Amino acid sequence: MSRAILLTCEGEFGRIAANYLASRFPGLVTIIDAPLSRLSLLRGRARRKGATVAAGQAAFMAFHRFQRLYSGARIEAIKRASGLDSGDITTEVKRLGDVNSDACRSFLREQKPSVVLVMGTRLIDEATRSAANAPFVNYHAGITPKYRGVHGAYWARATGDAENCGVTVHLIDSGIDTGAILYQARVVPESQDNFSTYPYLQLAAGLPLLARAGEDASTGKLAPIDVDLPSKLWSHPTLWSYLAAGLGRGAW
Repeated sequence: MSRAILLTCEGEFGRIAANYLASRFPGLVTIIDAPLSRLSLLRGRARRKGATVAAGQAAFMAFHRFQRLYSGARIEAIKRASGLDSGDITTEVKRLGDVNSDACRSFLREQKPSVVLVMGTRLIDEATRSAANAPFVNYHAGITPKYRGVHGAYWARATGDAENCGVTVHLIDSGIDTGAILYQARVVPESQDNFSTYPYLQLAAGLPLLARAGEDASTGKLAPIDVDLPSKLWSHPTLWSYLAAGLGRGAW
């Protein structure tokens, strides 16, 4: 009998993914990746991007918390229309530290899954991928390879590339969102949508594709596709770049 394991994040998006996939993969086990501290994330951004950009990103994330509250009614409407269940996870849940811990690797070896589904975790290293001896299939909130990294739907709209606002399901390799592409879908936000609501539109479009890819992997029918797009890695917007894109392109 085929068996799936989900590696996902703490919080609402992880619960939505687990509850969606549970009905499609009997016996699904969900492993919750231990979250990184905000301080360590901020330090990492400052190291990679410089203190000024990191401060701008932190300012934007503070603004984003207020925007999300403002967008609550729209978020709930998308969830209802798409059947996204953010309630408590009803299947078995494991908290084993981070996904690259010895505990997580040991569990993967013991379980011998036919596929490992991934959404919202830190980068998964080769030792963890080898532990399962199964395909690792990732949900990515953007059209790859053009929108690797984070906030792919937002960046597509902010750069005037609305036709590539969407979601990708791909195999995981050693790069950042560089694995072989299995499925993609485009989303078309409405006038009331914004940075805070885009991820829910993407979940509605992408989770069925993640489930389909999981079924493909379980039956040995994975079929990567060719996508002819340039490759770029994106990070968080700064508050000032967000305001510029909103005023200039209506990408809020």
